[in-house]
Formats: sequence, structure tokens, C-alpha cells
Amino acid sequence: MRIERFEDIIAWQKSKELTVDIYRILKDSRDFGFRDQIQRASVSIMNNIAEGFERQSNKEFRQFLFIAKGSCGEVRSMLDLALELGYISKDDFKILHDLSLEISKLLSGFIKTL
Repeated sequence: MRIERFEDIIAWQKSKELTVDIYRILKDSRDFGFRDQIQRASVSIMNNIAEGFERQSNKEFRQFLFIAKGSCGEVRSMLDLALELGYISKDDFKILHDLSLEISKLLSGFIKTL
């Protein structure tokens, strides 16, 4: 099956979901530096998938997927910190952490197929 649009990529759909959840859960956070950084990292996942796809070169797409995977790790690292600092609940942490792990695995699989 050929993917016609980046919006059809499951990893992109899941990273959009992750980003929306992070924005929603941290919208009232007064730690602006932290909030901005985790939001930027989550946006980076979906945007790198989109940008890489639009390059229409598997080699370039692969590189952008690696960058997206790195941003996914950054989000997970920051989620650990958010939990430790009491910025998010254990339930929200589990949902966001599991989703980011799923995205990371999807990206790894995608990278291998390219």
C-alpha cells in the first residue's frame, strides 16, 4: 500500500494526538519554559514526519524520522520530569508515556521499511 499523504501515516496521527493531549494537560502550567519545551518537542515529532514525507526521497524521509524519534525521546524524558515535579498526574503520565512509546516503535518500524 502506498501512502499518499502524511496525514495517513499512523505515527503522524498518534503524534498529533500526543501533541494535543500535552497542550491540553499542561495548558494551565505556570512553568512556561518547561511547558514550551515539551510542547515544541511534541510538535517536532509530527512536523518532522510531515516534512520528511513531503521531501519525496526515502533517504531524506528516513533522516527526518530519526529526528522525530529523537523528539519522542525528549518528550518521554520531560514527562518523567513533569511527573516528578507534580505537573501531571500518574494517570496522565501513563497515557502520554505509553503513547510516546508507541509512536517511537512505529517510527522504528517505519525507518526499517525505508
